[in-house]
Amino acid sequence: MKKFVNDPSNFVHEMMEGLVLANPQTLKWEKEFNLVYRADLDPNTKVPIVQGSGSGHEPAHIMAVGKGMLDCAAPGNVFAAPPVDVALEGIKRMKSDKGVLYIVNNYQGDKMAWEMAAEMAEAEGIKVGSVLIDDDVAVENSTHTFGRRGVAGNFFAIKACGAASEQGADLDELVALGKKVNDNVRSMGVALTGCTPPAKGEPIFTLADDEMEVGVGIHGEPGRRRDKLKSADEIIEEIFEAVHTDLPFKSGDRVALMINGLGGTPISELYVMYRKAAHLAKSKGLTIVRNYVGEYCTSLEMAGASLTLLKLDQELEDLLAAPAECPIRVF
Repeated sequence: MKKFVNDPSNFVHEMMEGLVLANPQTLKWEKEFNLVYRADLDPNTKVPIVQGSGSGHEPAHIMAVGKGMLDCAAPGNVFAAPPVDVALEGIKRMKSDKGVLYIVNNYQGDKMAWEMAAEMAEAEGIKVGSVLIDDDVAVENSTHTFGRRGVAGNFFAIKACGAASEQGADLDELVALGKKVNDNVRSMGVALTGCTPPAKGEPIFTLADDEMEVGVGIHGEPGRRRDKLKSADEIIEEIFEAVHTDLPFKSGDRVALMINGLGGTPISELYVMYRKAAHLAKSKGLTIVRNYVGEYCTSLEMAGASLTLLKLDQELEDLLAAPAECPIRVF
């Protein structure tokens, strides 16, 4: 294993410290609970938004903390849900008279931690709302989850809810908005290699040089099948069809299209895939209003990519276009 690491057990803490040292004017770090949160936020001016899941998916979610996005992130270790006390502290740190919203991807550990933390916070008088993301069309009831997994589509919930919160939406409105995003977003990914968590020291799974995993999860969970490697166009044709037909999207829809790198894919290859996805969208009568090409929800150094489509209405278009300030400068 070749990685830029010191003690693997300190990997997440050192990453968090580095992030805050690089953004000292906008971010603060709570070392004891490993929280990162906005330095400029008065929680009582809006409904704060919190998220936390396993690390290893950067820039999700710690690098999405900033004005118009998340207000606090409470991560766990690599590919591990945050402990309940970390999730609870994240909610309490964002305590507001207007309530607190948390966004959670559909993984058993994440859901359990945040549901327990929310119950404990509500017992202390904090009003808590939640948004569940399960946009992955690849499989049902995969490793770590009942139902569909939450993957890169999560960023659209963060962006829409973050913008709406800045504009004064109340907690119930944000919960409804997050549900609308989730109801209209679909994703699917493909892996060309496995990935190696620093503490594990060996790949979670391996693929032969001529193999790919179709529908892989962001923790290396199995997808729909293991298959022989195909061309970029053939891969995008398959995952676009799976995503497009699941909602289903229809001719005339206005959409946001994301090609998300899983950590080890060059940006040049992501644009090769976007090229084909854009042609397919046009052939289906879809109008791409906004596009996103880059790394949003990764799986350490896994070579691979996912495709996400979000069906838009005017409200979502306006919220995606709203200004945001965070280390993910593409937003």
